Amino acid sequence: MMPDFTAIATQLAKEMLRKNLILATAESCTGGWIAEVATAIAGSSDWFDCGFVTYSNDAKQRMLGVRAYTLECYGAVSENTVREMAEGALLNSNALVSVATSGIAGPAGGTADKPVGTVWFAWTGKGFDSQAEVQTFIGDREAVRSQAVAYALQELMALIK
Repeated sequence: MMPDFTAIATQLAKEMLRKNLILATAESCTGGWIAEVATAIAGSSDWFDCGFVTYSNDAKQRMLGVRAYTLECYGAVSENTVREMAEGALLNSNALVSVATSGIAGPAGGTADKPVGTVWFAWTGKGFDSQAEVQTFIGDREAVRSQAVAYALQELMALIK
């Protein structure tokens, strides 16, 4: 079952506006879906600045400043990488908060250490403690991605409240 993205985004919009916050996203496995959910809400330009879809490692480095060392030592699907993605989104935007995702949506690409469904998240912001965590979702590619989008937005809301 698909999450109710309209309800999630509407609630997020109210909180962002109430707190006078601006959002940027840095997405890999979610492919811009978080930004799409945010901008589907009328008036989102009042609280959404931009989204970075950095699927390749090269794009993560060029657009967000993720260090080659981080990608080589920890991989794209790691706490270190999503933390650098979230920080890079803040540095390269007018945002005050950011969310980053990197994961393995499948159906291939998983390993014993990082199975299909593994998604790392990071949230950061000016005046907020940075947070990162990993979740493992089940289902096909669309199910993993939609769960990741919902989780990213719900946890962002928890961060800013």
